Amino acid sequence: MSEIPGKLPSLNGLKAFEVAARHLNFRLAAEELGVTQGAVAQQVRGLEAQLGMALFERLPRTLALTAEGRRYIADIRRAFEIIARATNELKPQAIKLTISTTPTFASKWLIPRLPEFTALHQDLDLHILATERISNFAVDGVDLAVRYGRPPFGPGLNAELLFEQEVIAVCSPLLLAGRNPPRTAEELAAYPLLHDAHNLWPEFVERHLANSRSPSFKGISFSQTAHAIEAAIAGQGIVLANAGFVTDDLAKGRLVRIFEARLRGPSDIYLVWPRYRKSSARETVIDWLFAEAQKEDAAEGEPIVP
Repeated sequence: MSEIPGKLPSLNGLKAFEVAARHLNFRLAAEELGVTQGAVAQQVRGLEAQLGMALFERLPRTLALTAEGRRYIADIRRAFEIIARATNELKPQAIKLTISTTPTFASKWLIPRLPEFTALHQDLDLHILATERISNFAVDGVDLAVRYGRPPFGPGLNAELLFEQEVIAVCSPLLLAGRNPPRTAEELAAYPLLHDAHNLWPEFVERHLANSRSPSFKGISFSQTAHAIEAAIAGQGIVLANAGFVTDDLAKGRLVRIFEARLRGPSDIYLVWPRYRKSSARETVIDWLFAEAQKEDAAEGEPIVP
């Protein structure tokens, strides 16, 4: 059975003592506490009377702690820290949830949509793990992954299609200034082509621009699709990109679409998560991701540069 403490000193007096001990000045303590200097001095005098000893030496322009005051303040500060920590721990803690995704999906699709999600779900603390490496659900502490590929992704995992990868050709309107957009492979060869690690340009040209000639193409290669898209926005060439990754750029006129043709990517984008690890927070995020993907499907139909 825990011991019942004796009568505690005035908590207001203890707080006034702690603040005055930090400033060694009743006026500055009063400013921090939002009371008068006289009220602080009175609280400290009342505490000293309860304890039966002086805690401060009153000097002409400052205060000095007595030996008893120095010994007492160390324990009082620890007590206030314990109270503050206990109070903070009573507050509802945000639920942490880690999403593993590629850097391009994170920067071009997920992050632009996050402000709306965080405004609606302030109780969730999302951690975005953007990496080309496939994360391990057990080792990396991942709750949900966005992955390119085809199921199955592994034993014990659920996989749901978020959206199919539909690749379109886009560029900055600045690149086309004063010129007609390309319509043939020969015309396309006059423009720099921006490549990413998927390198879909050869397939795009063969499927949609095949003719008797095979012109040589110049271009720049990037390890990440996001960088190739940013280069296109900067007017450095034409890029093949997942339509979902350039929706905002097309809507705001940073990019324009130059061919009607679409190319189905070699893999699609799936949500993947552990089958037997239940989480209401993860279900909330999954539902939101699917709703955002459906919005995009409904808004599809980018105009083609004539």
